[in-house]
Amino acid sequence: MTTVILAEKPSQARSYLEAFNRSEKKSGYYEVQDALFTDRTVVTYGFGHLVELAEPAAYNPAWEKWSLDQLPMLPRQFKFQLNAGAKEQFGIVKGLIAQADRIVIATDSDREGENIAWSILKYTGVDLRNKQIQRLWINSLEKQVVRTGFANLKPAQDYYNNYLEAQTRQLSDWLVGMNLTRLYTCVMQARGLRKTLTVGRVQTPTLALVYQRDQAIANFKPTPYEELSLQLGEVAARLDPAQKFKTPTERDQFLQTVNAQLGPQAAQVTTVEQSVKSTPSPRLFSLSGLQSELNKRWHLSASDALAAVQKLYEAKLLSYPRTDCPYITSAEFDYLKANLASYAEALGLSPALFTELEANKRYVDGSKVQEHHAIIPTREADLAKIKELDQTSQQVYTLVLTTTLAMFIRPYQYRATKATFRVGNANFTATGAVPINSGWHQLLGKSDQEKELPPLSQGAQVEANLTSEQKKTKPPKPFTEGTLITAMKTAGKTLTDTDAQAILKDVEGIGTEATRASILEELKHKGYLVVEKNKLHVTDLGQMLCRAIKTAPTLASAQMTAEWEKKLKAIGQGQQQQATFLQEINRFITELVKKVPAQLQADRELSAKLNQQAAERQLGSCPKCGQGQIVDKGKLYGCDHYPDCDFALFKTIAGRPFKPTEVKALLAKGQTKQLSGFKKKAGGTFKAAIKLNPTTYQTEFVFTQRKGHVKKND
Repeated sequence: MTTVILAEKPSQARSYLEAFNRSEKKSGYYEVQDALFTDRTVVTYGFGHLVELAEPAAYNPAWEKWSLDQLPMLPRQFKFQLNAGAKEQFGIVKGLIAQADRIVIATDSDREGENIAWSILKYTGVDLRNKQIQRLWINSLEKQVVRTGFANLKPAQDYYNNYLEAQTRQLSDWLVGMNLTRLYTCVMQARGLRKTLTVGRVQTPTLALVYQRDQAIANFKPTPYEELSLQLGEVAARLDPAQKFKTPTERDQFLQTVNAQLGPQAAQVTTVEQSVKSTPSPRLFSLSGLQSELNKRWHLSASDALAAVQKLYEAKLLSYPRTDCPYITSAEFDYLKANLASYAEALGLSPALFTELEANKRYVDGSKVQEHHAIIPTREADLAKIKELDQTSQQVYTLVLTTTLAMFIRPYQYRATKATFRVGNANFTATGAVPINSGWHQLLGKSDQEKELPPLSQGAQVEANLTSEQKKTKPPKPFTEGTLITAMKTAGKTLTDTDAQAILKDVEGIGTEATRASILEELKHKGYLVVEKNKLHVTDLGQMLCRAIKTAPTLASAQMTAEWEKKLKAIGQGQQQQATFLQEINRFITELVKKVPAQLQADRELSAKLNQQAAERQLGSCPKCGQGQIVDKGKLYGCDHYPDCDFALFKTIAGRPFKPTEVKALLAKGQTKQLSGFKKKAGGTFKAAIKLNPTTYQTEFVFTQRKGHVKKND
């Protein structure tokens, strides 16, 4: 009897081997000997996705050409192919699977891990019906957790719906991406756009969120208003209930109504209420919550944050990272409590600080943990490993560790005071607080400085000054990667509540916890999003795409994408069929293919933008053929009558970018002004003008310091 353990990648396989007694390396797999296994056992692995979806040409040779006539492309049966460079390893895996009596799926314990494993197993073509297939499902790569997991393997069928969900997401993304990218690109290129417009089921509504925010900021017009404030020394009391006045006249009418006036006067203290309040420590981290916090603190991108957490997971210092849950079960709470001394030592703290040793449902609630619990430290804080970490990894680990341990410390406690003052018939309220116990603040470095009210007695008269503050409404803030991750999770809804993670537990957003970082990276890589001082903005190309997809509001709708995610989740729960969802996607694509070309043609705003871009792209008349226009062709500037005319200018000359404004000057005058920043081959830089040779149509340097000397540009 032979058992084959299928890991997702070599590093994961090696983590498993560290938990076994003995192993011997072979070509593409390991032979294992351990008391956990009574038969011949091998550990093999993929390189992530060994198997991927085939390109359109694999279904129909005519689909290789980008043409509206070939749309929609809706395969009846999807085809798969081996990933580039995976043939040798796949052959090894296939041979082992054919020999196996038992297969243990040990890829990542998530939906994508299921998809990777089952895609490989099915592509082997091996009959799996007579093989026992089990699932390793763990939350950590620690030796103890790995051994416990292998000793308590689950039936693979228990997780098969996760594979169907992930595969359905993969297939629907292929359908939307392949069809709508070609649809919008072909239509827009026919109208003069010289770029590819990449459209995605998840990427496009994510881009639309940033575009809508950028537009809201650009179109924002501040509105002046006034607010009344009662100044009592350094304390300011606000009108209660709050009210904004659009004009001084409106403010004065209100003051007259309440029999009050601006300026110094006596105010009566009508109520003074005191109470002791407390603030619990922050909730534990889901991946999106941690990504948002890391971006806020240290401007880490979502992908860099995920990479750092993944690295700490593989180092066995943190639990499984791709989780959407901010809760743990009582089992995790118990091991955290048992190891408090080890954690305290890692932070240089006294274990006596941790006095809250009973589980609190704010953090510990097994009913809310489905596949994976919150990101928390593993059982022991390995000081040697921690010291070897790079700075970013240490920051991430320390943040997760301290946030987790904060639940074992008393809540921050303070004495709150609320006082109400009356001027005329108007009420004003002021609040203050005095710290009583710093609690978890001391661990997370949060200041507990509070604004304190002066001693007040109910019924007393106090000197006050009623003022009117002039203010203006403020535009919305640009997205950061952290706030966009939250917006994706909430399907575009804005949440600033500190308990947002709990509120969002059952909200279906855009993408999944595991994919959001890669979505943002793709949008940046494709030139649709740019990061400026940690703020996200849509590029000109991204704006063009967003203008184009206005013809299909559903495609840009965060709410619709969230509805799709809800249906995909239902597939993962066995409550909906894959075929039903794909039929819905096919109908959606077919409808767009029919409507979009005419809608884009009739869009006047889009036509004006395309005409503007075309005019901006034309840098001047072609000096060689005299008929064409020199345009930006991406890698170079060239004649738009190509191939009839082959005139071209390099975008970089002597290591220096050749700017469009400089190209315009060259074409108009035959020579640019003196330019700096050209790089010498021997090192250093030099200045020169660029001249166009009227005979060879090549660029040459003109050096002003040696009159008449011309050097040909090589």
